[in-house]
Amino acid sequence: MKLIKTILLPFFLFTTSTFCQVRLPKLISDGMVLQRDAKVEIWGWASENEKITIHFNNSIYHATADKNGDWEVMLSNLKAGGPYIMQIVTRTPHGDASNSITINDIVVGDVWVCSGQSNMGFSLGSARDLYKDEIEHMDNPYIRQFSTFPRPNFNNMENDFKFGRWQHADSKSVRSLTAVGYFFAKYLYEKYKVPIGLINSNMGGSSAEAWISEESIKSFPIYYEELLRFKDPGYMEKINNQDNERISNWNKLIRQNDEGYKNPQQTWFDPELNTSDWDTTHVPGYWTDTKLGYMNGVVWYRKEINVSSDMVGKPGIIKLGRIFDCDTVFINGKFVGSAGSQYAQREYKIPEDLLKEGSNIIVVRDISYIRHGGFVPGK
Repeated sequence: MKLIKTILLPFFLFTTSTFCQVRLPKLISDGMVLQRDAKVEIWGWASENEKITIHFNNSIYHATADKNGDWEVMLSNLKAGGPYIMQIVTRTPHGDASNSITINDIVVGDVWVCSGQSNMGFSLGSARDLYKDEIEHMDNPYIRQFSTFPRPNFNNMENDFKFGRWQHADSKSVRSLTAVGYFFAKYLYEKYKVPIGLINSNMGGSSAEAWISEESIKSFPIYYEELLRFKDPGYMEKINNQDNERISNWNKLIRQNDEGYKNPQQTWFDPELNTSDWDTTHVPGYWTDTKLGYMNGVVWYRKEINVSSDMVGKPGIIKLGRIFDCDTVFINGKFVGSAGSQYAQREYKIPEDLLKEGSNIIVVRDISYIRHGGFVPGK
């Protein structure tokens, strides 16, 4: 995971007149956080030679759009505080009023980029069982996150995000709020009492070299040659098609060879199945720690539990923590849930008519694609 200090400004959602050429990037939008004590760029696009005036925090800034319609102004000497309002007024080269955009709820503080892989993308909502009180009482308007998702483009530099908006750190935004980023921001806010902005831009499974600029990666010939291959418009599509075909064939093969499904008269999630010849294992734990060793494929787990009469006729929840890589869960022969990511917390609802007094059978079908399968210890 990476937490990188930046003076980048956020983008905002906005509404413009259909007659106006002026627009702003998504980062510059309602609720944005601007970096204190630094030169901060506000930019956008307009018609050629259009005049732009920005009113912000008792200061006025001017700019003129160039022949490409690009314009920018630099703010300086910003001190922590807010919220503020920014008014952007545009006029034609002849001085006629063109458009006015108002950006609300702006604060000045420290802005950080939260980049990296899935450990940075892991949301606070995914850890809700661990931080119930934190989430329930979370409502800090001075901790904010701009969420977006990187898109691969190997031929052109993009000038805006496809989507993205600023959100306050509250219980409504918890599903998208980076967990490690939030606690980092909370620590900084409690220490310095200044607004904290998080730009959450991560991609699970991405390699370190994928975050290096094209100019810098030229120093690494192997990776630069790989980048040049991806500039071929059809290369990425070819790779994706090959991957999809390989994955599809693997899944078909594993289903065909799965002993648990071969006998349609008695599948391995059938509660009446005789399992006297099955081995016993400990949960949580990985296959690699058993006689199975390093292998990929399917392993079935079964466990019998006893349910008291006062639990019958009521809905329930089964929590299995995390499982490598994907699972399907049955109770008393009925499907109750499935997840396809090793990072997901397995928490499935049990219908009120499913549990019965006495013996009940839980079955977990676990598929491992890479590394080791099984129930993740400590999760």
